[in-house]
Amino acid sequence: MKKSKKVVLIIIGIIVVVGLFVVGDSYFTVAEDEYACVVRFAKIIDVKGDAGLYLKVPFIDSIKTYPKNMQLYDVKPSDGITKDKKTMQVDCYVVWKISDPLRFYQTLGYISEAETRLDTIAYNNVKTILGTLNQSDIINENPPEERNEIYREITEKVKVGAESYGIEVIDVKIKRFDLPSENEQAVYTRMISERNQMAEKYRADGEYQAALIINEVDKKYNIIISDAKLEAEKLVAEGEKQYMKILSEAYNTPAKREFYEFLRGLDALKASLNGDETTIILGKDSEIAKILTNISEGE
Repeated sequence: MKKSKKVVLIIIGIIVVVGLFVVGDSYFTVAEDEYACVVRFAKIIDVKGDAGLYLKVPFIDSIKTYPKNMQLYDVKPSDGITKDKKTMQVDCYVVWKISDPLRFYQTLGYISEAETRLDTIAYNNVKTILGTLNQSDIINENPPEERNEIYREITEKVKVGAESYGIEVIDVKIKRFDLPSENEQAVYTRMISERNQMAEKYRADGEYQAALIINEVDKKYNIIISDAKLEAEKLVAEGEKQYMKILSEAYNTPAKREFYEFLRGLDALKASLNGDETTIILGKDSEIAKILTNISEGE
């Protein structure tokens, strides 16, 4: 009785522990400054943006959280060429936030990846707009409002470029425009290096795609050859089977078999006497010798 009570208590304890785990994994909390995405089998099935306590399927659903508040990303300083072919260094930062957590998860997934994309978008748009301006349009003693118009244009273009990732760009601020310390040749060298890197990437991508195509073609070729050989072997085997069947039916008596052997002997004799030499040496047991002997005896 004592042992059975211990067993019952152990079972009850296990049930309680499992129940606590299940209950503990059945709900989640959402903070004021975050989005909570319910992920099931790598797909978001629900997004919670209001703070509170929510239920989920234990051990199946997982929670992916993203910040709701604004983020600041300091873009790496980069060089750009103005319309009048002057090189300038641009240092800026981007203020942004996640506006669509579902699209953000589907396209980027991580804050670090979002910062990488923002870095590229900001760099490309700043460089493009810089190429439409002369250096005197940027460095002058005019009222700041003129430069603010440049900043607003940059912000608008970066905002449009980031919308497809579920990101809202609040502002893009230029911290400074500087003249680079490097000379013109250094800028040209960097541009050449970038183009070479792009060329190497395109070349590597092309070689990779070529290798995939060649492997696929070789695979199909080997399959076709293998199937053809198999079909040929089947046809040969079927032909031999039919050949043996025809021979068996044609020479199914001793007299027919003897006649068949006689014909084969004649064929062999004809083949032997086909050349310039008319002398052959045969054994007594040779079928050709038997034919010749019979012919001699008949004469």
